[in-house]
Amino acid sequence: MKSREIRQCFLDFFRERGHAIVSSSSLVSGDPSVLLTTAGMQQFKRYYTRELSAESDFGLLNVATVQKCFRTSDIDEVGDETHNTFFEMLGNFSFGGYFKREAIEYAYQFMTKEMNLRIDYVTCFEGDENISKDTEAEGIWKEIKEREGESFEIRFYGREDNFWGPTGKTGPCGPTTEIYVKGVEIWNVVFNEFYKTESSEYLPIEDKGGLKGIDTGMGLERLLIMKQGVNNIFETDLFKEMMSILPSVLILSQKRIICDHIRGAVFLISDGVRPSNKETGYVLRRLLRRIIFYTRDLDKNLLNSLIDIIYNIYHDFYEIEVGKAKEIITLEREKFEQTLSLGINELNKLEVIDAKKAFYLYESFGLPFEIIKEVSGNKADGLVLEEFEKLFEEHRDKSRLGVEKKFGGHGLILDTGEMKAGNQEELAKVLRLHTATHILQYALRKVLGNTVNQMGSDITPARARFDFSFERKLTDEEIILVEKYAKELIEKNLPVKYEKMKKSEAEKTGALRLFSNKYPEEVKVYYIGDSIETAYSKEFCGGPHVEQTSEIGKIIIKKQEAVGSGVRRIKIVVE
Repeated sequence: MKSREIRQCFLDFFRERGHAIVSSSSLVSGDPSVLLTTAGMQQFKRYYTRELSAESDFGLLNVATVQKCFRTSDIDEVGDETHNTFFEMLGNFSFGGYFKREAIEYAYQFMTKEMNLRIDYVTCFEGDENISKDTEAEGIWKEIKEREGESFEIRFYGREDNFWGPTGKTGPCGPTTEIYVKGVEIWNVVFNEFYKTESSEYLPIEDKGGLKGIDTGMGLERLLIMKQGVNNIFETDLFKEMMSILPSVLILSQKRIICDHIRGAVFLISDGVRPSNKETGYVLRRLLRRIIFYTRDLDKNLLNSLIDIIYNIYHDFYEIEVGKAKEIITLEREKFEQTLSLGINELNKLEVIDAKKAFYLYESFGLPFEIIKEVSGNKADGLVLEEFEKLFEEHRDKSRLGVEKKFGGHGLILDTGEMKAGNQEELAKVLRLHTATHILQYALRKVLGNTVNQMGSDITPARARFDFSFERKLTDEEIILVEKYAKELIEKNLPVKYEKMKKSEAEKTGALRLFSNKYPEEVKVYYIGDSIETAYSKEFCGGPHVEQTSEIGKIIIKKQEAVGSGVRRIKIVVE
């Protein structure tokens, strides 16, 4: 079975069993506990806590997805047979619809009947001082074994292996059961039945007003290895063609790195990420500079050929911005190649490479840690990633202080790009545009519904760019309505104020937030209106803003476009 056939088989299986099929969310995560989407359940967390309603949003209590995921922890390991950065997660979820028996039955039926794979063994939670042994899951597996004449083992493991979550300090969590095929964990089924409190108590999730539910995840790449009878992910149909066009001058590990990184980069770019020195942009830049380093002496059209292959493999399932990917990667290559040879020459002059010297090479020439480590050989035996990252964080903190000083002590919380203003005149324009993005989100939610959430923004004196979660292009009528509601709010000449409060208190106000940001324990909530309780708009934000909405002028939507599956972008100006 090819990758597209397995995706379709999975979705058809669960559609036939009463699941709504939900599109993948963006790689730019809506979860404040992670930088990028790392699991299929992240877009659904608020359904377990009843902050959102699955029945209202999807028409059913049960959903299934194929989710784009990205894990930065594996970047250094890519090149062997198993590790990769971007991957796809097949998952089925229930928010109060069904529980352990149905979830285990579905998993068993799909693995053995649809995929024709033999289960070696399954694992269940052995229990600990907080939560009892999961004898219910064990009993269901025993029934299946007896009914189907199966011979797989049932094993018990502890919290590290068979208990999930929460991703933050608090939230839904529960025991898991895992399915192993050929000795490899292939499917993880999570029973979200508890809620971890700030005092580390595990309460029944219903006691916290939530819903008992199911969250499963199965890696498509792992499943492909089993179904296609190959040794590793780079021999599957997702990588085979890319690997075949790479020249023999490259060693095997370099070929794998290039294929993995170019795929990850294309998906990040398609979801609106741009190369920079912070957060998601820094992840993208690390990938691209490693690719550029390995292909610097090869045919300049090679990367474009790889991008075309990626498009052909994925375009019928995901939105791939092939033109934008080629443009951005070409620009990044041109910029990096100018300093790459100078950086390598400088590196070769050094006798020993420690964290300080490595950071100097990064800051001065843009050499990523991985390249420094690889080129340096024995000279970098004492170079430790943690020490390098500490220097990187210190440098970023100093840069942030510089930005805050430039804007009179106000630091902006933005997910993509930076707020730029070179003088007081530009600053005044930027403040109008910044407040305009808050009003734009208010108007978008009023027209399109409360599933709209900000995914990022970028503000210059000339315009504001606003990314938000939405599945389709806005109609002309919807654009007119958004501008109309924004105009009405501006003309009310409402005050723009803020209150400082604990993050937990701010969340209770219903203030919107940019979920890809990690907020401190004390935050500012900016609101538009006479009070925070009756405000038209309220958001986690560092400021600064205009004082009255009438200062903004008129908001005009100049352009809309897609930046990835389920993410739209609007560009506005103010007059």
